[in-house]
Amino acid sequence: MTNIAAAGQTRARSAPPSLWSRFKGWEASGILIALGVFALVLSLAAPNFLSAYNLTVVARAAAFVGLVALGQTLVLLLGGIDLSVGTAAGLSAIVGSLLLTKIGVHPYLVLPLAAGFGLCLGLVNGFLIAYLRLNPFIVTLATGEIFAGLTLVITEGYPIRPLGAQFRVFGQGELLGLPIPVWFFLVSAAILIWMLRNTRFGRNIFAIGGNRDAAALVGIRIHRVELLVYGLAGMFAALAGMLYASRMDAGQPSVGEGWMLQAITAAIIGGTSLRGGQGTIVGTALGALLLAMLANGTVLLNVSGFWQRVIVGLVVLVAILVDLARRHRT
Repeated sequence: MTNIAAAGQTRARSAPPSLWSRFKGWEASGILIALGVFALVLSLAAPNFLSAYNLTVVARAAAFVGLVALGQTLVLLLGGIDLSVGTAAGLSAIVGSLLLTKIGVHPYLVLPLAAGFGLCLGLVNGFLIAYLRLNPFIVTLATGEIFAGLTLVITEGYPIRPLGAQFRVFGQGELLGLPIPVWFFLVSAAILIWMLRNTRFGRNIFAIGGNRDAAALVGIRIHRVELLVYGLAGMFAALAGMLYASRMDAGQPSVGEGWMLQAITAAIIGGTSLRGGQGTIVGTALGALLLAMLANGTVLLNVSGFWQRVIVGLVVLVAILVDLARRHRT
């Protein structure tokens, strides 16, 4: 009898976890459930929400914010924050638009050049934070203002247009039924997922965010990792800004407005901790999609633009409270 009971206990211990248990244990399961419920509510309240055209609009909007949020996620995993990503996107879009319209750079080269410019902006942040040991909040707040001011100095508040049919394809074209910005986002997200899981650089980001002192003791070059992470954040922001300029066929001085807050929100509601060391790219992608659906839903339901800002602020507050609860639980 004892042997039978022991055998039963052994089978119970060795039984593979159910599909539901695996789903519950998945870090992004909560945001995925919230996304499904929100989509169901919106589809019932606004029948045109599920139309192919509207879903394309949502996907494209999620891609712009999502690209910025990818870089912000890396910074948050590190335990830092970048308040300059929105204005870095705007300044990079203006510089890229000038390269296209004033200097005559080939449209296919403008995108990588603008991304490279954004990388340089991010490296400036990284150098000030990593090597001069300045506070990330203060540094990126200051450089964000500098980037915004330079954008207005260069443009005097006027958009740079037109950017031309060859360049518009990046923001307005489709490939295999999906907007091209969505492909940029999906490929970027896939690369970052691979990088965080399979490279020493990716593992070092988690290690520094989890325990900076311990990471230093085991020989991780913290300064170099920080420098590169802030550089990548600037690069992804610039890529989003240039794709958005392509979408609008103009380098608008207002490109990137509000993206900083949305990028942080997408990362937090996707499970990235403000204290660093915890988070996923998949969660951030779902968070960006939820924010895009929220913005789209308020438009479909004719909610005032003033209330949209209130709603986004409330979502940010809820995301911070969720992060706080998550920290207490761990």
